[in-house]
Amino acid sequence: MTITSSRYVEPVLASETSNGKKTPKPPPRIWYAIEPPFKGYQPSPSEGYVHSGAETAIVIDNGECLKHASVSRLRANFPRGSSLVRAGWSFDTMPRMSFPADVARYRDRKYNRTVSYVGYNAYADATTRGQIRNAFEPGTSVVGNWDVMEGVLDNIFVNLGVEGENGGIGRPVLMTEPIANLGYSRKTMNELLFECYYASSLVYGIDSLFSYKFNKGNSGLVISSSHSSTHVIPVLKSKAVMSSVSRLNWGGYQGAEYLLKLLRLKYPSFPSKVTDYQAQHVVREHCYVSQSFDKEMRSFLDWTGLESRDHVVQYPFTEHVVVEKSEEELARIAERKREGGRRLQEQAAKMRLEKLVQKEQEMEYYKDLQQRLVGQTKKETKRLLDEDEFKDEAQLDKTIKDMEKSVRKARNKDLGVPDVIEEEDGMNFPLLDKADEELDEAGLRQKRHQRLLKSGMEARARAKVEKEQERARVAEEGRLDDERRIKDIDGWLEARRVARTALLQKIKDRERQKADLGNRKSLASQMRMKTLANLASDAPGKKRRRGGDDDNFGANDEDWGVYRTVAMGEQSEDEEEEDLDAEMRNVEAQLLKYDPGFTESNTMAAQTDWTKSFMHAFRHGPRPFDPESQQEIHQLHLNVERIRVPEVVFQPAIAGLDQAGIIDIAADMINHGMGNPQDRNNLLRDIFLTGGNTLFAGFEERLNKELRAVLPIDAAMHLRQATDPLLDAWRGAAQWSKEPAFRHTLVTRQDYDEKGSDYMKVSRRKIHDLFPTTIIAQPDIVADFRIAGTQSW
Repeated sequence: MTITSSRYVEPVLASETSNGKKTPKPPPRIWYAIEPPFKGYQPSPSEGYVHSGAETAIVIDNGECLKHASVSRLRANFPRGSSLVRAGWSFDTMPRMSFPADVARYRDRKYNRTVSYVGYNAYADATTRGQIRNAFEPGTSVVGNWDVMEGVLDNIFVNLGVEGENGGIGRPVLMTEPIANLGYSRKTMNELLFECYYASSLVYGIDSLFSYKFNKGNSGLVISSSHSSTHVIPVLKSKAVMSSVSRLNWGGYQGAEYLLKLLRLKYPSFPSKVTDYQAQHVVREHCYVSQSFDKEMRSFLDWTGLESRDHVVQYPFTEHVVVEKSEEELARIAERKREGGRRLQEQAAKMRLEKLVQKEQEMEYYKDLQQRLVGQTKKETKRLLDEDEFKDEAQLDKTIKDMEKSVRKARNKDLGVPDVIEEEDGMNFPLLDKADEELDEAGLRQKRHQRLLKSGMEARARAKVEKEQERARVAEEGRLDDERRIKDIDGWLEARRVARTALLQKIKDRERQKADLGNRKSLASQMRMKTLANLASDAPGKKRRRGGDDDNFGANDEDWGVYRTVAMGEQSEDEEEEDLDAEMRNVEAQLLKYDPGFTESNTMAAQTDWTKSFMHAFRHGPRPFDPESQQEIHQLHLNVERIRVPEVVFQPAIAGLDQAGIIDIAADMINHGMGNPQDRNNLLRDIFLTGGNTLFAGFEERLNKELRAVLPIDAAMHLRQATDPLLDAWRGAAQWSKEPAFRHTLVTRQDYDEKGSDYMKVSRRKIHDLFPTTIIAQPDIVADFRIAGTQSW
């Protein structure tokens, strides 16, 4: 069965408290992996077009702010997502629609037509999810797929109920864009809105500045951290100083990608796929900004309190259901097994008895044959032996002796009598003293047989002597070791410690060698494959001598080392396998007995215990891990990643990003970017945070603490966050579209047809609250606003 949402209760584990008593650990809190939402059918809010006038603008926030889970009051209306597109009318207080810029298109063979799903509808089923395409380039806020962008705009205008003349939308459009938007991207968007949708007029604006305007900002430092990047924008007297803007290429998208890399490194064989959407959800749900990153990182995996710091994300798994049997059923099964065992024993005893009777009958037959051979001529003797396939009488005699021995052993085994081994001392070999010339062919065969028997007997005698000598040597070494221990206990203990260190190194080398042999890129594996290639090659690496193909391989003992290298790396095949673990236990037992400073916690078994393992705490948390449990195999343990991912904004180097952190950027801009001290004071009095990536718990406190540390002690600083970092950009744009300045900045369709896509019109009046100016046109205006998409910093 597949488990997706039900919680489980693990076996209660005991943890020891300070007073020595053991208290049960609570079961882990589990978060379950989510799937992208599918809202189902949503009615179109088309009544807005009826109430809108010709001057009412359509406001579109083109998906730069990152959706974050911390704003609980928005969860009902705007589910969690990544970069969302929001749209509505300028008279609305909230956007009428909010959805990701995703489009799924596929060919429906049943109805023979192409079907398109936009936004959350693209997550309807597996078929649509497999065809999803996003409008933006990955990791950026630049539109890269204009077919998808057209589908997104179609969805917006259809759901708003727009019905302009000649198929056009018939309303002005106000759209947000990123800072320093590319000229090609803006040009293509102009062509799409003017030539495809016949917009009457158009203007662009920067989302973070709209948010600042909505929160009644005048002069300050805007820090916008959103889906694809982080910007620091100085604003003086309601005018953004665009020449001083700095950008950090890190946002919510990069944070999710970084988390995916960390999880793949942590769980290289994780059986489920972690999607980008799930990674973004994990970042928003579980990560927070540490107030003291280095200190907390050092103690994050301490066993004390790890239960609360370690978050477990459960992925769907299939559990093998084992039917539990009652005690009566288990007893009946055990009785059936015992009965079956008894029957097998009876059958085996019956078969052994039958074989014994058969052997006795054969032995009697051969003894009778031996008696009949007495007094017979050689010709008759040979005829009788050939009938039973015997070469000579010696073979018959040996067969009878072997059968007598076998029958005796079988009888003793049935009676439970131990078998008595015959003494070999009385055995003699008379034929070995005779010369080969004195013996016939049968005698020579018998002599060879006696020589083999004598060799075996001598080998057994030598082995017995060697065992006795080994036992005597071990006893003598033990006696000498006891004498050394009694005479010099300190030196003896030091020798034991040195021996333990050497054994530990050998065990580590053995484990490392096993790992290297399993890694095809290791030096040991490469040398092994090189040796195999040389063996299989028709032209080996060593040059052969002239005079033939014989290279004399194997003439020297060193030649055979190649097979040992191929089989087991650098180990020698003829070396006895050392029982390193047994030696280690013996040495540690001696140290435990005689060394007061060596305790159970210092033993290798205690140090390799999972409760003392740093890697176990990192990968599996504070509880035991069962590799046979499908539930535990499909779990992700989040611990240090919870603070490591958000920390990249402050320390980009930990993610390999060669840029300064947000503190360095802001401090440099405040201390050195503003030449006028009054301007620096104005920036410090209002440091404004916006964007979904600033909603991590502790982000505002960390920024406040570290900024104060790099500023003069008498500097007056005030830091605040947007009322709603997710929707204030759209609200600010909708609010500004109702002001007179909005009409002066619009580019009409007539201007576009006459002057081209690069023409941007800006009022020559000094409009102090005009943040969202785009449209690059007259050279005397460019120096003031510097929002050209072709410029970069």
